[in-house]
Amino acid sequence: MTPDRPISQLFARARPLRSLEFFPPKDDAGVDALRATAHALKRMAPDFVSVTYGAGGSTRERTAQVSALLKDELGFTVMPHLTCVGHTRDELLGVADRFHGGGFRNVMALRGDPPKGETTFTPYRDGLRYASDLVALLKSRHPDVCLGVGGYPEKHPEAASAETDLAALKLKVDAGADFITTQLFFDNAVYYRFVDRCRAAGIAIPIVPGIMPVLSLKQIQRFTSMCGATLPPKLITRLEVAAENTDVVETIGIDWALTQIRDLLAHGAPGYHLYILNRAKAALTLTAGLAA
Repeated sequence: MTPDRPISQLFARARPLRSLEFFPPKDDAGVDALRATAHALKRMAPDFVSVTYGAGGSTRERTAQVSALLKDELGFTVMPHLTCVGHTRDELLGVADRFHGGGFRNVMALRGDPPKGETTFTPYRDGLRYASDLVALLKSRHPDVCLGVGGYPEKHPEAASAETDLAALKLKVDAGADFITTQLFFDNAVYYRFVDRCRAAGIAIPIVPGIMPVLSLKQIQRFTSMCGATLPPKLITRLEVAAENTDVVETIGIDWALTQIRDLLAHGAPGYHLYILNRAKAALTLTAGLAA
């Protein structure tokens, strides 16, 4: 078993990195569908893929299963997510040890969302309250593991202010984070201002923009309300004109994302991370558009 290469080393390449995010299905049929999607996305040749941990840590076993499938069966460099939700310190270390033993050398360290039905985050017994605590714990256990963390260009919904949110991000970086992946956004000016603020605060690690192609107006409105992102009026107008015509909505969403990515790369972004909702079509269409 050959361990994965740390993603932190890939940023030294002379080209932007491309990555995708998968989420674990709820059942075996979903795993088969994900396998088919992942096979299709091999053509895109992403530098790495990530696998989420599910709301409230609800899919932790599936995360391990899907991560192993993507790594061992399909040959992807995989960055599984790990959250503080529902875990003691010892359990977190146990998960980290299993990842490490399986050859994973990249982990996305997140606090995680409260379990379903709860509105505030409460640490588990002998657990951790902040993502910065998780970063420090994982680095102390496995210093060779590359750790990604999340960043919010438009502020975390729970943060009292943009300043306190930035201070919390700085704590994660100081604890040992190797790179930042942003929450989704639809106005590149938001990302550029965020990067400038991070650099002014002494955050020097790569900041990868997270992009989600809009595939449904209702769906993206639900996502943005949860994560604190905003939809530009021009994009909303286009989507409302398309109404329930799924093909037109997807065309608009992919075109918007394609324009975003081209502009980001032209302005020196270190790459882009696609939130694809386990759907290959949007990612492949974007890749083809960028290759044109």
